[in-house]
Amino acid sequence: MFQFLEAAGIALDAIWSNKLRSFMTVLGNIVAVTSIIAVVSLIRGMNSYVSDAILSDVGAGTFKVERQGPTTSEEEEERQRNNPRVTLVELDTLAKASDTIEAVMAQSYNGAPVVYRDEQLDSVQIRGVSKEYLEFAGYDPEFGRLPSRFEVESSRPVCFLGYGTADRLFKGANPLDRTVQIRGVHFRVIGVNEEKGSLFGNSQDEFIVIPLGGFQKLFGSRRSLELTVKPRDPMQIERTMDEARVALRSLRKLGPKEPDNFGMYTSDTIMNIFRAFTAGAFSVLIGVVGLSLVVGGVVIMNIMLMVVSERTREIGLRKALGARKRDIVWQILTESTTLSIVGGLLGTLMGFVLAMIIAALSPLPAAIEPWSIPLSLGMTAGVGLFFGLYPAIRAASLDPIEALRRE
Repeated sequence: MFQFLEAAGIALDAIWSNKLRSFMTVLGNIVAVTSIIAVVSLIRGMNSYVSDAILSDVGAGTFKVERQGPTTSEEEEERQRNNPRVTLVELDTLAKASDTIEAVMAQSYNGAPVVYRDEQLDSVQIRGVSKEYLEFAGYDPEFGRLPSRFEVESSRPVCFLGYGTADRLFKGANPLDRTVQIRGVHFRVIGVNEEKGSLFGNSQDEFIVIPLGGFQKLFGSRRSLELTVKPRDPMQIERTMDEARVALRSLRKLGPKEPDNFGMYTSDTIMNIFRAFTAGAFSVLIGVVGLSLVVGGVVIMNIMLMVVSERTREIGLRKALGARKRDIVWQILTESTTLSIVGGLLGTLMGFVLAMIIAALSPLPAAIEPWSIPLSLGMTAGVGLFFGLYPAIRAASLDPIEALRRE
């Protein structure tokens, strides 16, 4: 242990006395570690952020049925393009399909201009919901209330505003019981949702919720619906999805070998697609980082060979005084590893700083992962050991008499 500390101290003295050379030596390690720390922080931040957003949209323990499900290829998208619309008939079928289903909600979306007096918003997302929406999480009134089941079922002209929409329309004034116009039709404001912020720069507070019947009067009843199904037991979601699939295939008279002509997915389905994408990006990063580390390792090896050449007389003197080969190898390896780890430490710090700067200046979130610190230090230590091995062996093989003669 004492030998290691002594060799590390010598290495740190050498680094400090040759600051520019040391910095240029470990520049490859710094770039590689900065890249991996920054990207890991951004990817983990995005995964967490997207997971929360998907759970708030799809809902934990629920699944969705749509005209088209998530696709990962053009072939899948082309095949699903001609799927029939999802209608209230499917809602009624699913509601009766299984005793494992607690509730089924229908909703639809479309953009439209919204007017309040002299204030107009050119395009706001209008959400039409069925009466079962109250049994699903998703809306939390900041003030006022949500439309009741009776109001939704009877298609009363009431609306519930997103925080951003209310703020832009009413400029801080109380919007309750005020009337807004959507495509010339009047709706009374009965509540405002709490502020949710943005996702990758897109506001989650720009929407208006109205009864589905009113929505269909505005935009037509031939629009496909999105159904959200809530199982009685979230642990039975796979069984519930299977029974729902059988019911829908039976309703649509699909043969045993015909593929589903509807989309069905959970929040995990979307997250798996997103994680597969980020995993691919991370794999590409590993290749780039690996190349940077190899380049950095070669530079460290060249510098250590130069150091061995500069300190030939010192090494010869140590061997003449009784130093063994392993002592010389240990000293050179410790110096190369210390030099590499210093680059790893600088890269780790710069990576965290870079991730925070990107998160502050862009919509991309970042999350610092503690495990990335030992990972980066372990990688750089390995680079130092591997690429310092040849200079160490060469130094240990020097003949002490020839080394002492070297000027």
